[in-house]
Amino acid sequence: QGERVMQHSRYQTLKKKQQQKKKKKPQQKKKQQKKKKKQLKKQQKKNSKLLMIVINVMFMFELSAMVSPGAGEHPLQYNYTFWYSRRTPSRPASSTSYEQNIRQIGTVASVEQFWRFYSHLVRPGDLSGHSDFHLFKEGIKPMWEDDSNRSGGKWIIRLRKGLASRFWENIILAMLGEQFMVGEEICGAVVSIRFQEDILSIWNRTSNDQTTTARIRDTLRRVLNLPTNTIMEYKTHNDSLRDNSSFRNTKISL
Repeated sequence: QGERVMQHSRYQTLKKKQQQKKKKKPQQKKKQQKKKKKQLKKQQKKNSKLLMIVINVMFMFELSAMVSPGAGEHPLQYNYTFWYSRRTPSRPASSTSYEQNIRQIGTVASVEQFWRFYSHLVRPGDLSGHSDFHLFKEGIKPMWEDDSNRSGGKWIIRLRKGLASRFWENIILAMLGEQFMVGEEICGAVVSIRFQEDILSIWNRTSNDQTTTARIRDTLRRVLNLPTNTIMEYKTHNDSLRDNSSFRNTKISL
């Protein structure tokens, strides 16, 4: 009988240990997940800081001369300039603060220059929240007030997290390769990294030209291989100026 009591107590002890282990596992998983999120945020902040250092160095050494294709290189139809901006979400945006916050990274004039430049940039998906990459035709600032943008607007595509880098590459390659077939209408493209989603947009000169804006929309669908039920939004820059917002109060197109 004494042996039975001992066996029973051992069984109870083992059972308690197993239950404790089961309780610990979800807690450990939660801790690991929190740790991974913290590490990811730290890495994103680090990437953003490193990018700003690169931008500042490149800005210091930027030549005032016009960029042109090198010998034997394949020229682009238009020269394009990369820009970067990052802002604090809590601070209200204004055209003055935005212009002060946006940095010109560099300009490319050939396919080879683009790939050399692009290969050294941090991918959009690795940036921290409220960061933006812009690629615009040389001479056009990524601002609503710019003369080339004032009468225009932009198509907007909202993406779930994790897709920004691939979609951004597809859209800028289509733009550089003149796949939109709308002449000088395209001004540039923007990828906006946010906390809950990422946003792609492509800007054009003339918002009231329905034929052109429809062609841009259809080309975007094809280039990005979007499902037919994907919601696309359009917003004129005049509306953005009125409500001081890039992505609110948009017109939806299916």
